[in-house]
Amino acid sequence: MSKVISNLSKARVLLSNDDGIHAEGLAVLEEIARDLSEDVWVVAPEVEQSATSHSLTLRRPLRERKLGDKRYSIDGTPTDCVLMGMKYLMKGQRPDLVLSGVNVGANLGEDVIYSGTVAAAMEGAILGARSIALSLRPDNQDDTLFHWDSVRRFAPDIIRKLALWCEPGNETENLLFNVNFPGIPADQVKGIKICRQGHRDEETTVVEGSDPGGRPYLWVGQFVSHHTSVPNADLTAIAEDYITVTPLKYDLTDHSVLEKMSQLFS
Repeated sequence: MSKVISNLSKARVLLSNDDGIHAEGLAVLEEIARDLSEDVWVVAPEVEQSATSHSLTLRRPLRERKLGDKRYSIDGTPTDCVLMGMKYLMKGQRPDLVLSGVNVGANLGEDVIYSGTVAAAMEGAILGARSIALSLRPDNQDDTLFHWDSVRRFAPDIIRKLALWCEPGNETENLLFNVNFPGIPADQVKGIKICRQGHRDEETTVVEGSDPGGRPYLWVGQFVSHHTSVPNADLTAIAEDYITVTPLKYDLTDHSVLEKMSQLFS
């Protein structure tokens, strides 16, 4: 179980991501974290590891590279990075808070299953730290443009509140939050909504094509829709220009079905 963070400025904070050690989003997150805490560590993948989900590297050794004081890259997945950070590089004093991101691209609905950004935060929660994944959607009209000003303005207060919040009577629970910023400038953000994970009404696509040599290939395409019929969902709220905050858990058990199945094999 994680311990309660009572003073964020004195908390030990670990940063990671799935876009790699040199990603702009990680630099923005580090800038924010250093304004919140005096003890910030960075352990991130050596190269981009998007959509690696919660994978671990098991068939080869991992190598760490020290890039500066409390700053390391790992030639592995986001989960590898948080695991190596918490159980090796910081084993003398594990972090109180794990921040993952800021991802280039939103992690909404089904994205959380595939996301290396969310997986890094989830690994932090599994290992006993309060954990937050942060992602930024591209501009609503231009998917090459990202409004980092929205992250810089709103993320510090969001991180502070989520890091210090505790449910009465459940102060030591390992909490995991998924935060997404809409693709608009900071002065257009309507607010912050606590909402559930959505589910897209349409599935992702598989694209068929041929390479220059005429050989056929298959390519995993994009989700063709961001619409959802799920009420109070992250997909709906971000489309309405709100920042979304979704509490997640790594226990995937469907407890309502568990009860209904109790007599199935009796």
